[in-house]
Amino acid sequence: MSAGEQQINGPPGTAGMAEKGKGGDPGSQQREPQPQTYEAASARVEEIIRRLDSGEASLDETLELIREGKALIELCAGQLRAVGDALQELRLDELVERLEAEARPE
Repeated sequence: MSAGEQQINGPPGTAGMAEKGKGGDPGSQQREPQPQTYEAASARVEEIIRRLDSGEASLDETLELIREGKALIELCAGQLRAVGDALQELRLDELVERLEAEARPE
């Protein structure tokens, strides 16, 4: 693994950001791996926003950060939808159980 790959695969938003800021060839850089948890994705979005707000990102880095941020936001939205759907199913299951219990002769 090269030094560049180690930086990209390190903690999100730390060494990989420094590497991008050095003006390396953006076409040769790999995308950082997507965080797998909602919490990690949310934290990375916050890092991206801070970097974009700093005004220090190059045009190429800004474009890459926007793409990464969009993908992370979609990941978070999907996870939130899944949790909402699961909660809705749980409520429906509880309702069915309650209705069945009320319908049973005592």
